[in-house]
Amino acid sequence: MAKVHPNIAVPDQSPAGAVDEEEQPQPTVLTVWRKSLLFNCDGFTVFDATGGLAFRVDRYGSSSGSRRRAEDVVLMDAAGKPLLTVRRRIKLSLSLAGHWVLYEGDAGAAGAKQLLSVRRHHVGLHRRASDKTLAHITPLQSSSSSFDEAVAYVVEGSYGRRSCAVRDARGGASAAEVRRKESVGDDVFRLVVADHRMGAALSMGVVIALDQMFGSASPRTSLLPRSWTA
Repeated sequence: MAKVHPNIAVPDQSPAGAVDEEEQPQPTVLTVWRKSLLFNCDGFTVFDATGGLAFRVDRYGSSSGSRRRAEDVVLMDAAGKPLLTVRRRIKLSLSLAGHWVLYEGDAGAAGAKQLLSVRRHHVGLHRRASDKTLAHITPLQSSSSSFDEAVAYVVEGSYGRRSCAVRDARGGASAAEVRRKESVGDDVFRLVVADHRMGAALSMGVVIALDQMFGSASPRTSLLPRSWTA
């Protein structure tokens, strides 16, 4: 069986002896496994480039005694501390365009800050073949001051094929990318984060939202009971 976690580093392609005027931060490379390490849980397990546990999502089946909203998915660090909550917003509308909000920490806590809005791209009745847009990402007013509230992002490509990128809506290089990992199927893939404004945790939160939108029509492979393919 192929290894799930990577033991890789981003190669240095600079010529020998070359010195950059400014040190450019290297992309963060994560390996995402669409499986919880806990028995009888849905979720994600995310490894860093050395094979260490970076993030986890452990979602138990719903129970009548649970007070957490069924639409909430919590991203935790390796120790189980909540970093982000991905919450679906439900609207009574004829549109199939879904809307998810990323909160800082546990959304159930008092004063939880809204960080990002992730909306599924509405294609209408006639989608052009050249339209590769999957979703739109907008920073929210209460987000951290370290995040540029003037910058909106667009997600392009195909999440179902594990080939999509988060790009500045004004153009330019990708901020984060989902890439297929060779020979291990669709449930294991790479997340490459190049833009420090997004960061690894926020980028993983966007992946969770995309998984709700496009993961699978089967409730056994999606963290929410309903999603679509693209």
